[in-house]
Amino acid sequence: MAWLSGIGKTTSGVWQALTELLSFMGQVLATLVASLWRPSRWRITPLLAGIETGGVNAIPIVALLTFLVGAVIAFLGASLLTRFGAGHYTVSLVVFAFLREFAVLLTAIIVAGRTASAYTAQIGAMKASEEIDALKVSGLDPVEILVLPRVLAMMVALPALTFIAMICGIAGGIVVCLGSLDMPLALILSLIQENIDVRHFYVGISKAPVFAFIVAIIGCLQGFNVRGSATSVGEKTTTSVVHSIFMVILLDAFFALFFMEAGW
Repeated sequence: MAWLSGIGKTTSGVWQALTELLSFMGQVLATLVASLWRPSRWRITPLLAGIETGGVNAIPIVALLTFLVGAVIAFLGASLLTRFGAGHYTVSLVVFAFLREFAVLLTAIIVAGRTASAYTAQIGAMKASEEIDALKVSGLDPVEILVLPRVLAMMVALPALTFIAMICGIAGGIVVCLGSLDMPLALILSLIQENIDVRHFYVGISKAPVFAFIVAIIGCLQGFNVRGSATSVGEKTTTSVVHSIFMVILLDAFFALFFMEAGW
């Protein structure tokens, strides 16, 4: 019966983590709504700093990775589709995949590993050194001071990074089509215009703010869960990355099914 007990403990732990996440999410949203009516308390400097560190500084790795992935997908598509005399559809495959799925998914995973872990480490270090307790004693709200700027910065940075990822991924596919399939650039652009509808871009970019919110919330929540030691900071940093990536993939699967059923 030990395995049954293990299943029960795991289920209980998952339910507790989900409840904690939803509770923290509600707390952040309530604080956001309350602060909207008090412009004097808006923290513009941390917001801009968060956009720079979480968005601008992540552009090189996002651009390089998505360019390479786009090239790999184009190579695979070209090697398979040319067997059936449909090699010219390779560019449509790459554009369709990156506009709807790959750009936002790869960007969210990169940001989850890069930025969510940083949020956890920063807030966790403050929790371990009792700086958060000092904020509470001073009458300041840690959620308003520490969480809101990070969440808003992520919600600005991730859609912008997703747009860059779309461009770079498509560029990687176009480069492969130009080299391997000897397709002129004019023909490639014509095929994209004829076969790809703009709604695919809207579908992909609409996921970015949701993924950004979830990743930032999980990163900050795990930072608040640190229990006063360097070991705990490391454990919660790992937990935030794992949970963020898991939630991003889970939500992406849900969105894919929803948009497919909706005919979008």
